Amino acid sequence: MDYQKITITLSPDSQDFRDILMTTLSEIDYESFVENDDNIEAYIQARLFDQALLESVSEVPLYSFSFINELIPDQNWNEVWEKNYFKPLIVADKCVVRAPFHTDYPKAKHEIVIEPQMAFGTGNHETTSLMMEYILEHDMKGKTVLDMGCGTGILSMLASMRGAKRVVAIDIDKWSYDSTVENCILNNCANVEAHKGDASLLGNEQFDVIFANIHKNVLIEDMEKYSSVLHNNGFLFMSGFYENDYNDIAQKADKLHFTPKGYKTKNNWVAAAFLLQNSKK
Repeated sequence: MDYQKITITLSPDSQDFRDILMTTLSEIDYESFVENDDNIEAYIQARLFDQALLESVSEVPLYSFSFINELIPDQNWNEVWEKNYFKPLIVADKCVVRAPFHTDYPKAKHEIVIEPQMAFGTGNHETTSLMMEYILEHDMKGKTVLDMGCGTGILSMLASMRGAKRVVAIDIDKWSYDSTVENCILNNCANVEAHKGDASLLGNEQFDVIFANIHKNVLIEDMEKYSSVLHNNGFLFMSGFYENDYNDIAQKADKLHFTPKGYKTKNNWVAAAFLLQNSKK
């Protein structure tokens, strides 16, 4: 099918504003995004593109943006991704992430196959690979796991492969929900249960481990809810923020009886581990 490529320049440009804009666009049928140093490329099926609707989205007090749109004719998207974006990825020498069309890729104990469809979530982003490292380092056997902001389901699938008993994957984006369902079938991860929504979906079920790879503001806002559904002595792993945001994250975590257990960094991105202790449940 044909796609419309929208190249967006934000003013002022910040990661928080980018995250807000991409979340907003995902709610009006934009399927994927590529972040560049000075702009964002957003993709939507050509038949769904509405310029007036896009212009209305720019009318917010926080920021403004200009855009250029370009029609991308139907093509072999697997070939496009293979040539330009999606290369086989090896994480900590223990997990390889590849597409179905890859024939030359490193071997590893765990292998995750991602079907590329104008998508983000192949593990190449720093936050995803850092969170994957945590999954590879921690015991997942028999654990109940919550994956917030699941994207393509890559963290959920790795936790499943590492022996998790049950995994609940949640994302606000419909494309992410659909992609998680498809990729879990592709990788035979039958114990991953996907839902479209946000933290408001969380009820009384308790989890041993929570992964939340979202941006800073959502993490801070939802951390209290995470603590309410996490077993005492359970782990919360969070990413999607920069090093200079860590103190804000840690301060909120401290108020909720989380003990910091270190963090990882890559290109200024952070993934942090917290242990819930002495909570008054």
